[in-house]
Amino acid sequence: MKVLIVEDEKALNLVVKEELQSNKFDVRVAEDGEEALKLARSFNPELILLDLILPKKSGLQVLEELKADDNLKKIPVIVLSNLAEDENIKKAISIGAEDYFVKTQHSIYEVIEKVQKYLKK
Repeated sequence: MKVLIVEDEKALNLVVKEELQSNKFDVRVAEDGEEALKLARSFNPELILLDLILPKKSGLQVLEELKADDNLKKIPVIVLSNLAEDENIKKAISIGAEDYFVKTQHSIYEVIEKVQKYLKK
């Protein structure tokens, strides 16, 4: 199972990546929006964990581009962000995110559990 993590916080990347790899996932990390789109095309992940606050392109821009691309639009995207406002959550879901986690409100284990659930669908 291939997962792309799009997150610019190195410490969080490391924890999420190690946890997913310990559960036998093949993981790649993108630290900005442009790299995320390149890796989505070359790595062909089965799920994307996407932060909204990113360098070069915002997470919402990345999500819009993913969902507009016929080759990428079916990849489930779970947003993992510090932005807790309803407006951001509604916008991400309306663009096509499968789920939205506020980093401060969920443990990494809850996120991993959700990733596993989506990959089993």
